[in-house]
Order: sequence, then structure tokens, then C-alpha cells
Amino acid sequence: MLPFQSLISINKNQQSPVYQQIAGGIIQLFRNGILKPGTFIPPSRALAELLSVHRKTIVAAYEELSAQDWIESIPRKGIMVAKHLPELKPRTFKAIEETTAYKSKTSNFFQRLNTAPYIERKSANYRYVINDGFPDPRIAPVDAMFRQYRYLLKRPNADKQIMFGDNAGSPNLRNALANFLSDSRGLNIDASNILITRGAQMAIYTAARLILKPGATVLVGELSYGMANQIFEEFGAKLIKVPVDENGMDVESIEKIVKKKKPDLLYIIPHHHHPTTVTLSAARRMKLLSLIREYKLPVIEDDYDYDFHYARSPILPLASANHGGYVIYIGSFTKCFASSMRLGYLVATADFVKSGAELRKLIDIRGDVLMEETLAMMLNNGEMQKHLKKSLKLYKQRRDLFCELLEKELGDKVTFNKPGGGMSVWVKFDKRYDLKKVSEKAASLGLFMRDGSAYNNPDKNLNALRMGFASLNEKEIKGVIGILKQIL
Repeated sequence: MLPFQSLISINKNQQSPVYQQIAGGIIQLFRNGILKPGTFIPPSRALAELLSVHRKTIVAAYEELSAQDWIESIPRKGIMVAKHLPELKPRTFKAIEETTAYKSKTSNFFQRLNTAPYIERKSANYRYVINDGFPDPRIAPVDAMFRQYRYLLKRPNADKQIMFGDNAGSPNLRNALANFLSDSRGLNIDASNILITRGAQMAIYTAARLILKPGATVLVGELSYGMANQIFEEFGAKLIKVPVDENGMDVESIEKIVKKKKPDLLYIIPHHHHPTTVTLSAARRMKLLSLIREYKLPVIEDDYDYDFHYARSPILPLASANHGGYVIYIGSFTKCFASSMRLGYLVATADFVKSGAELRKLIDIRGDVLMEETLAMMLNNGEMQKHLKKSLKLYKQRRDLFCELLEKELGDKVTFNKPGGGMSVWVKFDKRYDLKKVSEKAASLGLFMRDGSAYNNPDKNLNALRMGFASLNEKEIKGVIGILKQIL
């Protein structure tokens, strides 16, 4: 028997499940010719003993290999490497053997988007990662989700129910979400007021596309969510920046601008402003609602992580009050599960949602119907609420530890305010420590962190960045602070 324990490496610190690592290792043995077509591989129990893993892990790996047609089960004989392996090499036309058309650069038939430079994601190669403020996928309710997946797939006519979907999103999810938003945020809505999207980013894009025309004006925070700004500018809008302080956007400044000439849109993040995490005060909310009604001011209220408040009960969203239908409310379940699980929503008047669904149809006919139906069931049976409660408790503990160590170990080198909610801390570094150099040094020590340049403008270097704590466990938080202490 081959020394599989030497040929297949397992790293339990990796994000990918162990069974996928094992399946990938076996596929590599096929590719390298070590395991040849028609030969037999060890039974699941034997391989589990060799690799020191549970037998169910090997069973899952074999199921994955079988699904990809790498192996087949032979009754009373065992598991055999497929005689015809699934990888096929494409035939090459002789006319293009020496050169490939896609190697050339084109420049004369499409628009180049310069608003958002492409960022290559290399953070997976580091031991520690300080992100923008993402959830921990390790605590996602995967078992509950898989139970619902299996149930949905085994229902009568499951193929027909999953094959087709509504442009606005699953009716079951929109009904469940309407109840959830009513209970948690005080929104008086029904399913006709909800458009399901692939994350909050798609919801912002959809709303902006319906509202803005070239030459439009948009009010945003002086420091604001950069990718929303890029969307507005891509549609030809001019940004008017409003000061932001410890009480959120300056509503008096908004009033002065509106009185002079009403803008086409206000973009605001009242609960945990991006990037500074500050919360719009209750007094400013009341004043802003009055302005919205008086001037019929369209508003995108981005409430991407409303569910994570640690200090007290949150103030209800602007969308829960009387706003005359001018507030488009945007939220996301991505922050509840993992950044790669894209599911968000837009709340607005029924006619706005209908137009949004028509627009969505042009770029993404429908969403992930199975995921939407799964989430609907989790909202209806309480699994989602249970997960949010568990996450809230854990993230509060992580916030407290992160801020405690940040103050204890780096208090004379950084300044910050402990956030009342969300998944990140806005940290300003002393001018003695250039963030670009700090991030480079951190990378050499196994810590990935941004250099904060995305928040700067040509006139001002803030030397600050958002430091996400939610996706770091206790050991990782201590490791991150330890590296920063070593650098500063």
C-alpha cells in the first residue's frame, strides 16, 4: 500500500475543510500518475487510520471524488480509480498554436473603469488577517443550513421549485424577511416592499441606478464607504461631502445644502458609519427625517450590520419612521454568515422594488433560489435568530478583548474609541508610525493589514484604518496585537 500519510498533507488551520484537502491530495496523486486508472484505493476505514482522521471525513472525501467522476465504487471489490479520468485536454486549432488572441491588449471598443482599481486578494497566505470587519465563517450555522438544504432538495417536485425563481427574490424569503424586519427594526412592510440581492453592494448599485442620471448630485460623508462613492461617480454623479463627527453626519450642513439646491440623493450609514463606526445621534435623526419629508429628499440608508449592537438597544432605522417613501433601506445577511455568502436586500415602495426587479433581471435573472429558500426556513423556525444571538455574544467578547489589548499594549501609539456595535474599530496611528511601512513590516511577520491609504485624500494622510475583530478568535487577537507591539 502506498504511504498515503506521507503523500497527502492536512493542515487543520486552513479555512478549507479537511475532507476537501484530502480529496484534493488524492486528485493530485491521479494527476502525477501515482494512482493510475483502474487501480483500487484503500477503504475509508483504512485510509482514516492512516491519516488519523474520522472515517466520516474520508467518506465525505470519497463522495466528493465520486461526484467529480475521479473514482467509482465496484460492488464487493472496493473503490477504484476511474478508467477514464475527468480531465480532458482541449484540442488546439493550428492557426492559433503559436499565439493566443487574448494576450493582446484591446483599447478601442470598451470603456475602462478607473474608479475602482483591481485589488488582488493575497490575505489567505498570511497567518493573521486584519480585515475591514467581516464575520467569522467558522461559527456560521452550517449544520442548520445543510439540514434545510437536504430537506428542500428531497421535497416532491424540488427540481421544478428550485429551477425557477422570482426576479425580486423568493416570495417565501421576502415574507419571512418582512416579519423579521418588522420585529427587529420596526419596519411596517410586506413582501412587495422587498427586493432580494446578492449582497448590500448590489442593492446600492440597483438603487443608485434607478435614482441617478449624469450630472446628478449625491451627499455623502466626508469619510464614507468608498465603493458606494465609486458607484455614484460611475453613474456620472457629483459627490458633495458632508462633515462627520462623533455624532455622525452633520445634519445642519445637510440642511444648508438642501436649502440652497436639493441634491438628487443622500447616502448615509446611521448606525455604524463607514469607516469611523460612529452612530448618528437621535437628535440628528429627528432633524434629518424632517428634512427628508419637507424637501422630498431621496435617501439610501445603508444598514449593513444593524444586528450587532453591544452597548444597548439600537435606535430604530430612519426607514422605520414616517419618511414619505423617500428612504431606500439596505441590509445584508452576508455580515451574519461569511463575506463570501452574498445575500442582501433592498426595502422601498412597491413600485420602486418592481423597477429594481426589472433592472436586476437584466444583469442577474434571479438569485440563488436554494439559498434564499433555506434562509426563509431559518428565519421562520428561529435558527437565524438563534445564530445572531450567539454571534452577538461572541463578537462582544472579541471586541472587548481587542480593545483592551489595543489600549494596554499600544495605548501610547494609537487612538481609538470603543465602538458600540459593528465588527471593527477605527484606529488612528501616531504620526511617528507610517501605516504603509507598518503594513509592510507586518506582512513580513505573517500579519496582513491594509495601509489605510484608501481613506486618504491628496491633501490629508489620516494614518488610520478599520481593524476588524469579529473574525479573530482569542488566540488570533493576541497574536495580532503581539505583532503590532513588536513593530511599533
